[in-house]
Amino acid sequence: MAACGQAGSAATLFIFFGGSCRRMVCSLMRDESKFPEAGLTVDPKHAAQPRRVAARSLNQVDFWRGYALIAIFINHVPGLWYEQYTHRAFGLSDSAELFVFLAGFSLRYLAESKTEDLVGPRLFYRLEGRAFTLYTAQILIVALALAMMALAALLLDTPLILQWNNAAAFFESPVTTQIGIVALSHQMGYFDVLPLYVVLMAMGPVIVAIGRISLGLLLFASASLWAVTLYGEFNLPTWPVEGVWFFNPFAWQFQFVLGYVLARPAADAIVIRHRGKLRFVGAAIVGTGLWLAYTAWNPNPFELPEPRLFFMNDKTNLSPLRILHLLGLVALFVGLFDFAMRGRGFAFFAAPLCLLGRNSLHVFCAGSLLSLGGQLLRFALPTSLAIDTLVLLIGAAVMLAVAWGNEWRINFKR
Repeated sequence: MAACGQAGSAATLFIFFGGSCRRMVCSLMRDESKFPEAGLTVDPKHAAQPRRVAARSLNQVDFWRGYALIAIFINHVPGLWYEQYTHRAFGLSDSAELFVFLAGFSLRYLAESKTEDLVGPRLFYRLEGRAFTLYTAQILIVALALAMMALAALLLDTPLILQWNNAAAFFESPVTTQIGIVALSHQMGYFDVLPLYVVLMAMGPVIVAIGRISLGLLLFASASLWAVTLYGEFNLPTWPVEGVWFFNPFAWQFQFVLGYVLARPAADAIVIRHRGKLRFVGAAIVGTGLWLAYTAWNPNPFELPEPRLFFMNDKTNLSPLRILHLLGLVALFVGLFDFAMRGRGFAFFAAPLCLLGRNSLHVFCAGSLLSLGGQLLRFALPTSLAIDTLVLLIGAAVMLAVAWGNEWRINFKR
């Protein structure tokens, strides 16, 4: 399980509040064909053909999500020279918090059509259909990752590769481990984010139903479950390798729910009204996180008071410091993207990152496999800055190609 402990770390900077929040958040929708831009029409003569999807304008949600995808790729190649410049080296949270928060933020829009809130079977089918899509993506990339490791072990004549990233169980006990992979109870290192996302999205209908009754009740129930989880230190078990999930869904659901609650119009209005104060508080939080990271703060868990998970910077159980740091980043960087877009030249820089963000599931899956490829390449060749640069450039280029190819596929006329 040591390899699993390395999974999911990445850099994150994220902005989503501001006067244009409701407009921009529509970009969180992963199935673009179901949520065309306003004003898009279809010629009745071509009604039977696939509908073309209008390109979304550049926006801050896609931009920061695209940045996070690049950072995830970098951080999932341990020892890469560029890793020291990603966000996790300068604070207490990383892209895992960002992605779960964004997933919750987009849940509101998955639960709505263009004209009404989805209810009953329609709501259930949409959210559970999204969960199933995520599940199939997880099974596919794990199968491909295992094949990559097996091929590398043969070509390099290095069986040790089969021990990487918690993959040994599959090659030593394939029958039971295959069952565990399908059941999501066995997770490879660096491939354990999507299982969490599957569980959270599967919980979506319940979260939406409670939230429509009362957002306060939803927050109270979610925070209570999170607090009880930290107090009791319980988690889902893994099998056949004994252990627990690296991303504890009982704890991480709180981050997901926070995103859903803050997507509501009422929260948007509050943020706009208190933007100046929130930015000041955010600066204090981020500054404190920077100082703690600079001093390599890492308290001894056995010297902390009980319940100790409330005072640690524990990623598995999402300790309070990690949530607070992400919210501090959100508060500090309110409106920065829109401000930067006023300058000349920033759009050229933002466009490729927004392209990645618009196609995040495809890019995330590709990036996960590319990061494993980077690990194998650095193992096979002498380590150098040139090799690390090559890994980064190839990875970024392929991720952009995947994003572009997905948009081309959506817009392709048959």
